[in-house]
Amino acid sequence: MKFGIIKERKATPDRRVVFSPDELARLKQLHQGISVKVESSDIRAFTDEEYRNMGIDVTNDVSDCEVFFGVKEVPIENLIPNKSYFFFSHTVKKQPHNRKLLQALLEKNIDFYDHETIVNEHNIRLIGFGKYAGFVGAYNSFRAFGLKFELFKLPKAGMLSGKEDMITHLKRLVLPPIKIVNTGTGKVGSGVKEILDAIKIKEVSVENYLIKNYSQPVYTQIDVLDYNIRKDEQVLDFKDFFQNPQEYISNFERFTKVSDLYITGHFHSNEAPNILTREMLKAKDCKIKVVADISCDVDNSIACTLRPSTIDEPLYGYLPIENKEVDVFHPAAIVVMAVDNLPCELPIESSEGFGEMFMEHVIPAFFNGDKDGILQRAKMTENGKLTPRFSYLEDYVEGK
Repeated sequence: MKFGIIKERKATPDRRVVFSPDELARLKQLHQGISVKVESSDIRAFTDEEYRNMGIDVTNDVSDCEVFFGVKEVPIENLIPNKSYFFFSHTVKKQPHNRKLLQALLEKNIDFYDHETIVNEHNIRLIGFGKYAGFVGAYNSFRAFGLKFELFKLPKAGMLSGKEDMITHLKRLVLPPIKIVNTGTGKVGSGVKEILDAIKIKEVSVENYLIKNYSQPVYTQIDVLDYNIRKDEQVLDFKDFFQNPQEYISNFERFTKVSDLYITGHFHSNEAPNILTREMLKAKDCKIKVVADISCDVDNSIACTLRPSTIDEPLYGYLPIENKEVDVFHPAAIVVMAVDNLPCELPIESSEGFGEMFMEHVIPAFFNGDKDGILQRAKMTENGKLTPRFSYLEDYVEGK
């Protein structure tokens, strides 16, 4: 088995990597019959020399490897036919801008595994950068609030040494008695919660959040049944929501009426109702001042997310009455933070954490005959065709 760690080539530089030098050294120690090569990179969070110091072969040519591991989309011209690849393709929700990438994976007879499709038998994702996106997204929400209202100035997360440094800066703030709502209880939402708890923001129940006033900052973390109701007003369970999302509508407006900051940490399927709509944002009783959209689901579940923002320019203003982008300091603007690669601001920590998850959940499958079906479930393409699990993408591939 020959593994290759590929250089990140997407136009926006990404310093993350699937395996840190320490993790690769551990991989070689545990499975001594394998070969591992790292493609040389001058942007990676870990230097070529750090890999060499751990006895890892660093080279400009990894074409003899069988399985390639990357983070972001691989440019089509750099895909090597008849190989296996792991990376985030951003195609599983039929994202239009990446249709050609999936077409190329099929045309080049590549066995492709998306990091997003690596799940257990209960369809729960096993790996991801979500927790780190939550860390940075939470930090950025306070940074945006401070800038908008000229209360304080926080440095960009990427200028700090890591999560603990972010927490240290946030603990110094004197915050007004704001209310913060966080959608989602998965990895992203948990990352947000970890930051809020670390800086001693008080967590309150949904019921108290909606009706009580507080003399200190508070937050509530909510799940899908807290902000969606069935159209027929039946009260059922989570299973019903995930099986019949089209039967629900968002009632998130009860949170817009009392919240100052909204931090998204949810997963939103195409069939589910939009969460924060234009109508909610235009309402005279909408109190939201900052939306930190970690999901960065453009023109979809969060209406004010008109476009992705960038690490260099993470904020823009949204004018609800005209549904358009304006300056952050426009008096009627809601501040939007919609950076789509937030873990890049914690490249070392996020890479280390991702590699540990990959080692635990995925690597064993290469050596135990995939006894738990990890690779089988994750494989999107094989022999130039979509696998049965991903046949729903057929019309997407055909451009219909």
